[in-house]
Amino acid sequence: MRIVESIDKQCIILHFMAKKPVKKLASTPAKSGVSEFDRIFDNFRRDLEKSFSSFPRIDFSSFPKLHETGCDVIDEGNQLRMKMNMPGLKKNEIKLNVTDNSIEVTGEHKEEEKKKNYLRKERHSMSYYQTIPLSEKVIPGKVKAKLTDGVLDVTLPKNKPTSPQKKKSITVQ
Repeated sequence: MRIVESIDKQCIILHFMAKKPVKKLASTPAKSGVSEFDRIFDNFRRDLEKSFSSFPRIDFSSFPKLHETGCDVIDEGNQLRMKMNMPGLKKNEIKLNVTDNSIEVTGEHKEEEKKKNYLRKERHSMSYYQTIPLSEKVIPGKVKAKLTDGVLDVTLPKNKPTSPQKKKSITVQ
C-alpha cells in the first residue's frame, strides 16, 4: 500500500471521528509522508483533548490527605520499641490498637473550621494510618505510648523475652 492511499484511509477515519470536517489530502505525495501524517495525528490529538476538556475537574486539595509515616522498630531484648514521626498531631488525635503480633496506628488532625480572612492557607487536615507487623508476640495490656516533640514512642513488652539476635556476616561466593 502506498503512503498516499494509507493517508487517504486515515483521513476517512478521522472524518467520521472529528467534530469538524477534515480536508482530504492532495493525491500527490507530500515531500515527506511522515510530516503530513504527523499533522493529521496532531489535529486528531488536539480534537480528542478538547472533547475531554468539558468534563468537570475535581479539586483534591480539599480532601484530607492520608499519610503513612516512617517507623523504626527496635528489639531491646525484653521489649520492642517503636518510634514513629507524627508531626502536627496532639496525643488526643492518635489511636493505637495492639494485638499480640501487630500494632495499628491511626492519627487524624482536623483543621479548624472557623472562617477567617486567610490571605494564604496551606495547612490542611491530615490522616495517618499504618499497621506494623511485629517480629515477636507482645503483651497488649502492658504497652505504653508517649508523644514527645512529634515523635510517638511505643514500648511493647515481649510475651517471652529473648535477647536481641546477633548479626552474622555471610560472604557471598
